[in-house]
Amino acid sequence: MHLRIGTRGSALALAQSTTVAVRLREVAPHVEVELVPIRTSGDEGVRPAADALGDKSDFVKEIEEALLDGRADLAVHSAKDVPGALPPGLAIVSVPERADARDALCGAASLGALTLGARVGTSSLRRRAQLLARRPDLEVAELRGNVDTRLRKLSEGAYDAVVLALAGLERLGLQGGTPIDAVEMTPAPGQGCLALEARAGDEEVSCIARLLADEPALVRLTAERALVTAIGASCRAPVGAHAELGSDGELCLSAFAGAPDGSEWIRDVLLGTAQDPAALGREVGERMLAAGAGEMLARAEVDG
Repeated sequence: MHLRIGTRGSALALAQSTTVAVRLREVAPHVEVELVPIRTSGDEGVRPAADALGDKSDFVKEIEEALLDGRADLAVHSAKDVPGALPPGLAIVSVPERADARDALCGAASLGALTLGARVGTSSLRRRAQLLARRPDLEVAELRGNVDTRLRKLSEGAYDAVVLALAGLERLGLQGGTPIDAVEMTPAPGQGCLALEARAGDEEVSCIARLLADEPALVRLTAERALVTAIGASCRAPVGAHAELGSDGELCLSAFAGAPDGSEWIRDVLLGTAQDPAALGREVGERMLAAGAGEMLARAEVDG
């Protein structure tokens, strides 16, 4: 069988998809695997300048179109970029073992160690909201580009520190980021996870993809995505969700929603079971909505 894997062409996306391809060749040596780089609306230089912030779904749209029209058989996405609702005819068929979900601070030993008024770079409203909720004195400035570009801007002195996903740094073999405890900064839903997407009903591709499936990663991701769906948050909304699975099958889901300027926020933590992670996600989402998360996120959309 010839399996074509659709992927973005960035260094990080290629590193992720190459890891999947290598593992597939190991577990299914009869399968010929080919990477098919696809330029997406979210890639630098593709989205119009007037829409510079866009939506994270821009990172998957063209790849999903390639799945639907047959140019690709399997897609490798960063799970945090995948919207809660998939296009008709597509499905997430496998979630490999999850990398570290935490954010990383580059340029300082900790958030507390940042000097008064330090300039911190990030393109994430979730990170901005949590940084300013904890340290309203900080200057949180827009930072875009791939990981290398962001680190170069830090080294050139444009920022005192930048916040990136720890998993991305590790997958690129980069050092220097200090992990931020998930209690201090709730990660993005699905951060550190890869989502393998294919055409619904294509059992041959699905069976091959499931050879890489990791049940704990799927359980955690299911809870986090259910929360996002329950509160109606977009991929860009300042929302965090982090599920941790205990050895006894207990599932703990932490959630954050906040205003981009850090002026208001809501946090919640709830225990459930691995047997029904979606139910836990929905319950936390309902609790967040009851506490006013819906109105707060609506204001964030208007302000943004």
